[in-house]
Amino acid sequence: MKTVLTLLLLAAGISGAATPDPPLPPAFEHFYNLEFPKAVASFRAETVKQPLDPDAWNNLAQGLLYSEMYHAGALESELVNGSNPFVRREKMEPSAEVARDFDNSVAKAMSLSQDRIAKNPKDRDALYALGVTYGLRANYNYLVRKAWMDSLKDSSQARKMHAEVAAIDPKDVDCRLVQGLYDYIVGSLPWHIKMLGFLTGYRGDREAGIKTIKLVAAEGRTNRYDARLILAAMYRRERRPLEALPLLRSLSARFPRNYLFRLEMVQMYSDAGDMDPAVQVLDRLEAEKRAGDSGQSALSLEKIAYYRGNLLFWYRDYAGGIASLKRATAGAADLDLHTAAMSWLRLGQCYDMRGERAAAKQAYRQAVQIGPQTDAAKESKNYFNSAYKRSSNM
Repeated sequence: MKTVLTLLLLAAGISGAATPDPPLPPAFEHFYNLEFPKAVASFRAETVKQPLDPDAWNNLAQGLLYSEMYHAGALESELVNGSNPFVRREKMEPSAEVARDFDNSVAKAMSLSQDRIAKNPKDRDALYALGVTYGLRANYNYLVRKAWMDSLKDSSQARKMHAEVAAIDPKDVDCRLVQGLYDYIVGSLPWHIKMLGFLTGYRGDREAGIKTIKLVAAEGRTNRYDARLILAAMYRRERRPLEALPLLRSLSARFPRNYLFRLEMVQMYSDAGDMDPAVQVLDRLEAEKRAGDSGQSALSLEKIAYYRGNLLFWYRDYAGGIASLKRATAGAADLDLHTAAMSWLRLGQCYDMRGERAAAKQAYRQAVQIGPQTDAAKESKNYFNSAYKRSSNM
């Protein structure tokens, strides 16, 4: 049905939208609200009903991949760590069963699409589905196999497939999502990567990519919500938080059980230098959670405590940050690995900024112990022998 190329990344109510927002099938309502067990079950049932439909297999592959990303904290950190280079990402470790199911779904989707294209090279739906399959495999190669070049090659193939769809139907807006994303990312890559054979002659264009994604966000049918999410992530990377905030507010309104949109709003308010509304978002989330709001059942108080502590850290309230981060680390077992390690790293940095070196070193050691392969653990090692120092403009 759709694709989100996380490699090139990881949604409703954009100002001035040309057409009404489309409804979603129940499975995708679950998907965008982070209810992945229900989404995956629905996608799997569809493959039983429609075993010859490549879209059904693509949807199942997407559900499996994003379920793993969610549990690993990768969906969240793709948004929150918007400054991370595109070529760097912590490796995910899905179970053997999930890996097998994903590979099988991708192989089924690819085979079914290719068979249809062999019979009719201008089969729009088959070409589109094949582009989605390449995009999903690109994500998996990047996040799980850490095969960066294979991932980029698959992304290039996804772009080519959807370019063929655009040639068949120039009015098809949805097929432009991959093109816009690809333009943006290739335009962001270092020059030596652009010299690769399969990228020769393709320079990319970041601003053109953003413009294309804005078009899909406003007028797309199946990819509209994905485009809005991607556009918000692009604005984060481009240091344009005030443009990301309206997208995130509307995403949160459209998918109220997806707390990630509100947590990302906290980051955007912070980046915009506006602490009060960021605190208010966290206060509302915490109040809902403590009141037993079923819409926030997947969100833990420890996660909120981490975000509050992180916010206070950036605003140099180190005492307040320590208080919140201690609550987060006390419940580290209830956090995904990424957030748990980040909580210990931030706690150590807060202690260092207060001159409490022994406590800081203990926190850094905990970050390494809890998630030795995470970026937070690798950064923590830098502060074993020398205290964290913060520049005046940070």
